[in-house]
Amino acid sequence: MTANLPPQYDPQATEAKWQKYWEDNQTFKADPEKGGEPYCVVIPPPNVTGSLHMGHAFEETLIDVLVRYHRMTGRNTLWLPGTDHASIAVQTILEKQLKAEGKTRHDLGREKFLERAWEWKAESGNTITNQLRSLGVSVDWSRERFTMDEGLSAAVLEAFVRLYDEGLIYRGNYLVNWCPASQSAVSDLEVDQQEVDGHLWHFRYPLTDGSGYLEVATTRPETMLGDTGVAVNPEDDRYKHLIGKTVTLPIANREIPIIADEFVDPTFGTGCVKVTPAHDPNDFEMGKRHNLPFINIMNKDGTLNENAGDFQGQDRFVARKNVVKRLETDGVLVKIEDYKHTVPYSERGKVPVEPLISTQWFVKIDPLSQRALEALDKSNSPVFVPDRWTKVYRDWLVKLKDWCISRQLWWGHQIPAWYAVSETQGEITDTTPFIVAKNEAEAKEKATAKFGQDVKLARDPDVLDTWFSSGLWPFSTLGWPDETKDLEFYYPTTTLVTGFDIIFFWVARMTMMAGHFTEKMPFDTVYIHGLVLDENGQKMSKSKNNGIDPLLLIGKYGTDALRYTLVKEVVGAGQNIRMEYDRKTDESKSVEASRNFTNKLWNAARFVMMNLEGQTPQQLGSPHPPQPPLTEGGREEGLELCDRWILSRYYQVVQQSCNCLENYGLGEAAKGLYEFIWGDFCDWYIELVKSRLQQDAEQNSKKVAQQTFAFVLEGILKLLHPFMPHITEEIWHTLTQTGDDQCLALQAYPEANASLIDSDLEQQFELLFGTIRTIRNLRADSDIKPSVKVTAILQSENEKERQIISDGGVYIQDLAKVENLTVTASLDTDLGQTIAGVVGTVQVLIPLAGVVDLAALRAKLEKKLSKVEAEIKHTAARLTNQKFVDKATPDVVQGARDALAEAQKQAEILRDRLKVF
Repeated sequence: MTANLPPQYDPQATEAKWQKYWEDNQTFKADPEKGGEPYCVVIPPPNVTGSLHMGHAFEETLIDVLVRYHRMTGRNTLWLPGTDHASIAVQTILEKQLKAEGKTRHDLGREKFLERAWEWKAESGNTITNQLRSLGVSVDWSRERFTMDEGLSAAVLEAFVRLYDEGLIYRGNYLVNWCPASQSAVSDLEVDQQEVDGHLWHFRYPLTDGSGYLEVATTRPETMLGDTGVAVNPEDDRYKHLIGKTVTLPIANREIPIIADEFVDPTFGTGCVKVTPAHDPNDFEMGKRHNLPFINIMNKDGTLNENAGDFQGQDRFVARKNVVKRLETDGVLVKIEDYKHTVPYSERGKVPVEPLISTQWFVKIDPLSQRALEALDKSNSPVFVPDRWTKVYRDWLVKLKDWCISRQLWWGHQIPAWYAVSETQGEITDTTPFIVAKNEAEAKEKATAKFGQDVKLARDPDVLDTWFSSGLWPFSTLGWPDETKDLEFYYPTTTLVTGFDIIFFWVARMTMMAGHFTEKMPFDTVYIHGLVLDENGQKMSKSKNNGIDPLLLIGKYGTDALRYTLVKEVVGAGQNIRMEYDRKTDESKSVEASRNFTNKLWNAARFVMMNLEGQTPQQLGSPHPPQPPLTEGGREEGLELCDRWILSRYYQVVQQSCNCLENYGLGEAAKGLYEFIWGDFCDWYIELVKSRLQQDAEQNSKKVAQQTFAFVLEGILKLLHPFMPHITEEIWHTLTQTGDDQCLALQAYPEANASLIDSDLEQQFELLFGTIRTIRNLRADSDIKPSVKVTAILQSENEKERQIISDGGVYIQDLAKVENLTVTASLDTDLGQTIAGVVGTVQVLIPLAGVVDLAALRAKLEKKLSKVEAEIKHTAARLTNQKFVDKATPDVVQGARDALAEAQKQAEILRDRLKVF
C-alpha cells in the first residue's frame, strides 16, 4: 500500500501526537554513559508562578533549535528543564488569597503557611512547564528540577555554610532596596525603573552663624528629616568658603555640617546636595566617607518613625505633603518645579522602593568577582555572542558591591542560622550571637559548646534571595555538591541562552558561584538574544497591557508556525524582533506566512510521495553521481541537468545551515531554508521533473527523478527539523515508513558533499529561470491563454549564454509552454508583430501572429488605459482642491497621493504595451 499524507495538514493533532510520543518514549533522555562529545544546556528557570509569554516562547525556541541541531550532529545532548520557586511572587499570591479570607500569614503561622505554599505548588506550579511542552521543547523531563527540591535545597545549604565558613558571608546593617508592601528587601532585578511626572522642591537651609543660607533641591522632601549634612563640590568657588561650617536643619533644628565631596555635580541645580545617609545609596557612601550620622526616619511598612518627630506614624507620602506645608509655613520653601524623573518601583509590591538601612545577610563579592574577571581576561571565558556584551559583563563585575541575600519572607530557603536568644532576653536583635550550621542538631551542639547547656536557639526567620539558588543552577541541577556522573560528564554546560536584561543579575551570579565552587566557568558560551517587541515596536509589559499571547497564536496557526516566525525574524545575534499582530482579530500576518509555509511543505511532500510508487528513500537508493551524456537527445544516463542543479543547491543550503547554526546565525539559517524549500524545491524542481514522472516517461529518467526527489525531501526534513520539529517528524515517518522505534529527532543532520556543489551550474539555472519568467510575463502581458503554446526566439551574442539556453531548452519549453524554441546569435529582421523582453543580455521575442487577436487586445488595453486616465484625472482634481487637502486627515491625503502615483505608473505601462500593438 502506498504511504501518503492526508490532504490537509492538521497542526494541532500532529503537534500533540509528537509531543506525547517524545515524552512517553523519553526520546531526549540523556545518558552520560554513552560518552561522546557533550552538549548541555540548562533552561533559564521560569518562575513557578508564571505562564507562557512571548519572551519564553522566543527563548525556548532558540534553545531548542540549537539543542536539536547538536543532537542530530551526534553530540551527547542534555537539555535540563526546571523552575524557580519565586519567593516574592508565590508569597504575594498566597497573601492575596489569605486577605480575601480575612487572614494574614501570621494568623496561620509559618508551618501552616508553608504547607499551603506547597499545596499551591502541587496544584498550580506546573502551569508553565505544561505550557512549555506545547512548544515541543526537546528537554529531558526525567531530570526536571525545582530550586526548592530536595537536591537543590541541599546544594543551597552547602553553598551558604561553605561561604560563611570561608568568611564570605556576613550579617550587617546596611542600605538595601526595601519594599514597604511586601516588607522585604528586594534585589535590583526586582526593581522596575519607571519614569513619572513629579516635582522638585527647593528649600533654604540657614547657615548656623546667621550669615546666609544654602539652597537645596529634592524629589523626596520627607527625607530631609533624616539629613545629617549638606555637600558641595570642593572645586566649586561659590561654596569653598563655607566648607566646614554648619547649617541648621529646618523643622528638626539640628546643626549639620557642610562637607566637600567630589560626587557633587556643581552644574546640577544649585550645586548643593542634602545628604541623607540612611535613605539614599549615594548619600550612604558619602556618609561613610565623611563619618556622618545615619538617622533612619522610616518604619518597614513605609510610615515614619520616632526620628521624624511630629510626623511620626504618617505614611511616607502623607508626610511628604505635610513636611512641604511646614517648610512653607516656616518660610524656607523657595519654589516647586514640575520634574519628570525615574522612580524605582517594586515589581511585586507595585510601590516605590525605599532605600532603607536594615540588618541583612550579605555575600562579599570581591573575591568571587575577581575569579570571574580572571577567567574572562585570561581565557575569554565565557564567550559572549554577540561580543559587544563582553564589555558590559566585565564592567558589571568590576562595579559589583556586596550582595544582600536575605529576604523577609517565609517561602524560600530559610537561612541556616540559629540565634542564641537566651543571650538577648529571648529576642533576635542586631547584636544576638548566632551559629551557622547545616541543621538544628549541629547548631545546638555548637551553641552548647559556646554558651552552655541552657542556651535557647531561634532560627533566622528570613529566606535567601532566589538569585542565590539560581546562581548555583548550572551545577546544582547536575548533582553538586555530590560527584555525580551527570556533573562529571555534562559540566561545564555548553551554551547559556538568555536575555541581555539579566546579564548582571543571573549570568554574573552563576559565573561567580561556579568559579568559586567548581573552579570552572559554568558554560562555554553565553548567547544573548534580544526582545520580542509588539506590533508597534514597543517592549511588551504588563503595565502597558501590550503582550501577545503565544498560546493563542499556537491555537490559531500551530506551534511550528510560531516557532519558525520567531527564529526567522532574528537578524544577527542579539537583535530585537517585532511581532506583527492585529489586536482586533488576534491575527498575525507573519505567523500566518509561516503557517502557509507548513502547508506548502506538506503539499510538496504529498506530491513527492504520490510519485514514488510506494517506495521509500532507502528503497530507491541515493541518486547516481553525474555521468557523461550517453543517450540521444542530450539526456544523461544518471543525473540530469536539473537533478544536478537541485543537489548543488541542496548541499549549498546544508553547508549554509551548518555554518549559521554553529555560529548562532539562527535567523539566517531559517531564511536560507525557507528560500530553498519554497523557491528552489517547490516552485522550480517539482515543476522541472513533472514530465519525467508520467506513466509513459523513460524509466531510467523517472527512477533518477524519484531518487533525487526522495533524497532531497528527506534532507529537507532533517535540515528543517530543529526549527519545525512536529511537521517534519510527521512527514519523515510517512516518507520513510519508519515504525515507532525510530524518530527524525535522532537522525543524523545532513553533511555537505562539496563534490556535488556546482556554482557555475547554479548561475546557469538563474539564467534559465530568468528566461522562463520573462516568457511567462510576456505571455501574461499579451493575454496569451495558458493552454496556447508559443514560439520563442532567444537571441544573444554571448556563446556561453546560448549554450546554457540550449542545454536547458527542454525546461524552457516545458515550463513556459513553448512549442518552437530558437536560440540564435542574430535576429531575422522580418519577424512580424512580436512582443519582446530582456533577461541579462538575452533578448526574448514571442511572435504574436496567429497566437492572439491583436485588434481585440489593443481595444482591451485602450479601454483599460481610458479607465486609468479617468482615475488619474479625478484623483488629481481632489489633490488640487485646497478644501480637501485642508480638511482631510493626513492619512487620507497621503492615500490619495499614493493612489495617483500608482495610477500614473499603470498608465505608463499600458502606453508602453500599446506601442507594441
